[in-house]
Amino acid sequence: MIKIGILGYGNLGRGVEAAIKQSPDMELTGVYTRRSPDSLKINTEGVAVRNASELEQKRDDIDVLVICGGSATDLPAMTPKYAKLYNVIDSFDTHARIPEHFANVDAAAKAGETVGIISCGWDPGMFSVNRLYSTSILPVGNAYTFWGKGVSQGHSDAVRRIEGVLDARQYTIPVEKALNSVRAGENPELTTREKHTRECFVVAEDGADLARIENEIKTMPNYFDEYDTTVHFISAEEMKRDHSGLPHGGSVIYSGQTSGGNNHVVEYSLNLDSNPEFTGAVLIAYARAAYKLSGEKSFGAKTVFDIAPAYLSPLSGDELRAHYL
Repeated sequence: MIKIGILGYGNLGRGVEAAIKQSPDMELTGVYTRRSPDSLKINTEGVAVRNASELEQKRDDIDVLVICGGSATDLPAMTPKYAKLYNVIDSFDTHARIPEHFANVDAAAKAGETVGIISCGWDPGMFSVNRLYSTSILPVGNAYTFWGKGVSQGHSDAVRRIEGVLDARQYTIPVEKALNSVRAGENPELTTREKHTRECFVVAEDGADLARIENEIKTMPNYFDEYDTTVHFISAEEMKRDHSGLPHGGSVIYSGQTSGGNNHVVEYSLNLDSNPEFTGAVLIAYARAAYKLSGEKSFGAKTVFDIAPAYLSPLSGDELRAHYL
């Protein structure tokens, strides 16, 4: 059995735990938090909840540590730190900073002789793989990625970190006109703003400066500054009633041409009832790959581009060839 530890137990941590329960070759051996374990309402099945400080002494209990950071600012510090001790996996999703994050994790993992797989999920992650497949097969063409409509966990968390914000949900919404044009094979040139809009629902502290909060959201680099963003201030009761779910989805659409002059449209789509549960399932599949690569002493940082599909499965090569090829 592959022994899995979870660091962080928010929505994503619970999604990871749910995926472990469906994995025949894995067991959850510990949940770790940087907060007081007593302050968390955690329903793990017989698994101890410990403070993250204990991770220094738990190396024999964990084959792969799944790092579920609270925000994009957590993982750049946490993943290299623990990659010196464990095989690790994360879902770092700030696309512009992935090369920097990769380099830091690579140095730490090579020093610790571990494997660190970064930026796993569905985008970056499964969408990344499909973009690469399409552009490799059809080098003449354009790749388009559309997200939503759905709740972005990373963007929602970024809003929650603004001073004066108690809670927030951010919905990413594709622009229908752009989506239809791409699916029709028209190969439009689209700006970031022309492809998506963003809609935020925010619960603010009493007396908070709402104009300042709205401005900080709309001008936030790497998150909102390139999009048309609408901000709604609502009550905690409205948030619980209308925005308690975490659906998401999207599509990677590639429109390419072969040398005979024919057009080809390739689409990979997701429609997710629970973003964190699906993301957790992706993380667990790649945690299996991290374990296998560690056994081969293939140390250092990896991305989904570096992992052969067979490494994700608990099945043998013979079983995969017989049933899936």
